[in-house]
Amino acid sequence: MYPINPDRDQLVVSKLSNRFGNAIESHETLSDMLCITVKKEFIQSILLFLRDDQELQYNFLTTLCGMHYPENKQLGVVYHVHSFVNNHRIRIKTVTELSNPKIPTITTIWPAANWMERETYDFYGIQFEGHPNLKRILNMDEMTDFPMRKEFPLEDQTREDKDDSMFGR
Repeated sequence: MYPINPDRDQLVVSKLSNRFGNAIESHETLSDMLCITVKKEFIQSILLFLRDDQELQYNFLTTLCGMHYPENKQLGVVYHVHSFVNNHRIRIKTVTELSNPKIPTITTIWPAANWMERETYDFYGIQFEGHPNLKRILNMDEMTDFPMRKEFPLEDQTREDKDDSMFGR
């Protein structure tokens, strides 16, 4: 776990709000980490600002992964960025419509995002616009579904040979 630093969190929120205004949709602390939700059109600008700002220096992309919100018909991307200088990590989230899942690539900011974006595309179907080589990385090229979406039941509902009483059902 990283140390909680409310002053650093407030500095990040303040700088982003002053610079990007309405592009910042919300912010909260979840599991002792600042989480900021932003509009997808601004994701590149916001992450570039976080990396290049002399006071913030979020110079390392720790994680990039997908999310599926079936109730809202949305897909999302979560970015964890870390400042080695300040020993501080934050989470940035953005969402896109399930019907047109496109988000700008950040491979121009962090080249390491290349494989993370490919994996997210492979499992969630999010198309990273401007990505240099967006193709499946773990699943077969012929596959048309995206296995991490919550679109399929977890088990076969037509089975009659199982005893659910063992599982409290």
